[in-house]
Amino acid sequence: MRKAIVAANWKMNMTIEETVSYLKTYLAESGDDTDVDVVIIPPFTALSRASELIAETYSIKLGAQNMDSHKSGAFTGEISATMLRELFVRYVVLGHSERRQLFGETDGDINAKLHTAHEATLKPIFCVGETLAERDGGRVEAVLSRQLREGLKNLGLKEIQDTTVAYEPVWAIGTGRTATPEQAQEAHAFIRRELAAITEAPVAERIRIQYGGSVKAANAAALMAQPDIDGALVGGASLDPREFAEITKAAKAAKN
Repeated sequence: MRKAIVAANWKMNMTIEETVSYLKTYLAESGDDTDVDVVIIPPFTALSRASELIAETYSIKLGAQNMDSHKSGAFTGEISATMLRELFVRYVVLGHSERRQLFGETDGDINAKLHTAHEATLKPIFCVGETLAERDGGRVEAVLSRQLREGLKNLGLKEIQDTTVAYEPVWAIGTGRTATPEQAQEAHAFIRRELAAITEAPVAERIRIQYGGSVKAANAAALMAQPDIDGALVGGASLDPREFAEITKAAKAAKN
């Protein structure tokens, strides 16, 4: 049985003060429940304070929204894996559609970051997903296959097993549109088959695959009841600690 993993990607939102208030409210609503892996992913400026607060819990892990593939150097504005580890960051989101679309990150860039993350013993949340034009053009499987194979290139079996894959259809991110549970399950099942082809079936069965794309409390239970959906990468709805607490509760109920 794969343990559910639910991650709150705040994107460019939340001050340090707001982060403190959020975590206090979230813990009051959800408790420190270890049946679900909860990852809080604040902006870089709030990582240090969030790390201090999360250190007092068992269930919550700290994540970062991105990192550079280089260990150090003249890369103004970038953050290294070593810097993240110093703040006790455990997870890092790589390949998010916004990084691909707005900042021009390629499959090769993401592959380099995945290697760097594993070298630093960070656990990547590796995002894949198609645009609306790619879905309407019947290219969903081709796009997912390319992103998976190029992104995971030259990683070992254990590294791939320790990578969480997040399927995020780009057309459903921040739009209010959500893939139906059936559409999401179909894509997740294909991803697991591809992972089995890249690695081997027992490894693929242990890899957790999240769904991301306008997840909220109202649809979380139906999505996570699907056999190949192991959690959620939550954007806008994660900015409300009570809403996010309901999503984590739905994940626990679906997988127990």
